[in-house]
Amino acid sequence: MDKQRTTSNMASNDPDLPYPLGDPQPGDLIEIFRPAYQHWALYLGDGYIINLTPVDESQAAAMSSVKSVFSRKAVVRMQLLKEVVGSDSYRVNNKYDDDHTPLAVDEIIERAQVLIGQEVSYDLLGSNCEHFVTLLRYGEGVSEQATRAIGAISLVTAAASAFSVLGLINTRSRNRPF
Repeated sequence: MDKQRTTSNMASNDPDLPYPLGDPQPGDLIEIFRPAYQHWALYLGDGYIINLTPVDESQAAAMSSVKSVFSRKAVVRMQLLKEVVGSDSYRVNNKYDDDHTPLAVDEIIERAQVLIGQEVSYDLLGSNCEHFVTLLRYGEGVSEQATRAIGAISLVTAAASAFSVLGLINTRSRNRPF
């Protein structure tokens, strides 16, 4: 099975798509390309996915809202893939299969179905939609997106600290009386 297959709600002739169009299989991770971020879902079968949506938004608004990234709580919803994707594109992306062994499909689906309708904590860096679906697929929450964000934040923090220290040293040397 391909680890990544890209498709969209509309036919696509994009030469940059790395894999042929294909139907997702139950238990597959679905990466949805929103304008400012990637949303993740898990394919259940028969056109349905499970994903996290903000608690305080209607289903329609939650599908494409950037506000969902900043929510502290989320609801686990089963929705039609085509409705969640809307006019965005998506791909099957089981990118962690080399490093993490997927659970049996029946177990993945059973774990997912128990959570439908539940309210869960949401944190962009520690418990996001990618963590959620990888926890279902592998039994361990993983998010490359969050790891990159944490790395970027760490870099900015380190740079700000360095500039602050350099500014302090420079200020002290200017204020010396000798």
